Amino acid sequence: MIDKLVGKIKKLNAPIVVGLDPNLAFVPDHIQKKAFNEYGETLEGAAEAIWQFNKAIVDAVYDLIPAVKPQIAMYEQFGLPGLEAFHRTVEYCRQKDLVIIGDIKRGDIGSTSEAYARGHLGPVKVGSRSLYGFNEDFVTLNPYMGSDSINPFINTAKKEKKGAFILVKTSNPSSGEFQDRLIDGRPLFEYVAEKVNEWGSDYVGECGYSYVGAVVGATYPEQARITRKLMPKAYILVPGYGAQGATAKDLLPNFDENGLGAIVNSSRGIIAAYKQEKYAKFGAEHFADASRAAVIDMQKDIASVL
Repeated sequence: MIDKLVGKIKKLNAPIVVGLDPNLAFVPDHIQKKAFNEYGETLEGAAEAIWQFNKAIVDAVYDLIPAVKPQIAMYEQFGLPGLEAFHRTVEYCRQKDLVIIGDIKRGDIGSTSEAYARGHLGPVKVGSRSLYGFNEDFVTLNPYMGSDSINPFINTAKKEKKGAFILVKTSNPSSGEFQDRLIDGRPLFEYVAEKVNEWGSDYVGECGYSYVGAVVGATYPEQARITRKLMPKAYILVPGYGAQGATAKDLLPNFDENGLGAIVNSSRGIIAAYKQEKYAKFGAEHFADASRAAVIDMQKDIASVL
């Protein structure tokens, strides 16, 4: 799957992943009203609204981007109907031939980690059948509990030719509380980066990059220079661009000399673009067109520095 991801990035000249992180505050009133008229102001109504919102955005941008990243918490908040909307979103994106990064940030151990891996990368055994649950192509993982939490995912990913992005240096302001703590004179995130490099060393695609990638925030470009050197074969998922304050220049340390090696996430900057002054001309009725315009602008912005 890493070869497919890199191939699509090169073909489209777009190292961009759209974060499908729907919040009802982002969903235009006309979509909410239609969903609530059909299902009431219920969890089912909320799930229908975010599904229709997602579908419209995917229809507007799928030809411009290689991948999407649905954040499962934004769906879980609506209970079982929300998880159904997550599943429908994943399946619809698959129909559009998009690479799907399930942003699940799991980090447990043993049989629990194995169950998460089966549920998201699949399959699970049901009687005589092997069935897929959510069936994403990649997942995000929290490595805080060590190799016991990561190996079940890597083992499943190898069988399925899928992959993972492991948190190394995240974009949030308080990430340094743990990630920058010095151990024998070096910050913790450097040890995690070395471990990611180790986990992915024997699982490399034809493109030269490993199926085991990393998450490194664009808000910390100096740290990114270090992690890029420590993980030469890891594809890097880069959050923090746009809404979190990072600029296109801040992204540069994550890329290699060929302009590859990283894929940049934008969530509300794209899916809620119509709420920004720059794209206000589209209005709520044409929110998906605003999202398309935001993707095109992001593509041009990144290309200007690579």
